[in-house]
Amino acid sequence: MATTTIRVSTKVRDLLHDLAHQMGTSAQHVLEDALNDYHRRQFLATLNAAYLAAQANSNSDATITTEESEWDRTLLDGLDTAEV
Repeated sequence: MATTTIRVSTKVRDLLHDLAHQMGTSAQHVLEDALNDYHRRQFLATLNAAYLAAQANSNSDATITTEESEWDRTLLDGLDTAEV
């Protein structure tokens, strides 16, 4: 795996090393875990905001209901209702 160097303050460097020591792992692993957690939280925050915006929009509920109805009509495409 390729690596690179990044500049951080000595305070951040010391914190990173302290956490790595406490967890019995490398500073790289601590940083990777922290960034993955941060990325996931950012993704979920964006997703939640989109859901809230959709809920606030009365047209979106009607659009979703219409689209669901259209998809429901395709469930039996080509099937004999006696087979279901």
